[in-house]
Amino acid sequence: MITRFIVRILGNALAIYLAAYFVQGFDFPFNWKLLLLAGLVLAIFNAVLRPILKLISLPLIILSFGLFTIVINIIILWLLTRFMPELQINGLWAYFWGTTIISVVNWLIAWLTKPKAKNQNS
Repeated sequence: MITRFIVRILGNALAIYLAAYFVQGFDFPFNWKLLLLAGLVLAIFNAVLRPILKLISLPLIILSFGLFTIVINIIILWLLTRFMPELQINGLWAYFWGTTIISVVNWLIAWLTKPKAKNQNS
């Protein structure tokens, strides 16, 4: 369990690095200590705040066929900018593309580290 959390922290740090590298208006200093700290804060937000925000906004998520989760991700990223003043995000498109990159990287890491299902027929 702790290993998965550490992998999530590292994945978030990598995702923030990639977003800062590729997205114009998404600025973060390339300091590995700050990246790990931002990855930790983002992992905590995703573990604690995301379920609460999803529960509160469940009707909007259903009505929008899940697209409202993008707004939740942007809110969490906005909160990260409040806790990490080194992270500067300017403009809605920077938030959108930053959120997209972070989501894709986290999905890919979760898929790659997913435990293998054991064959129950043997």
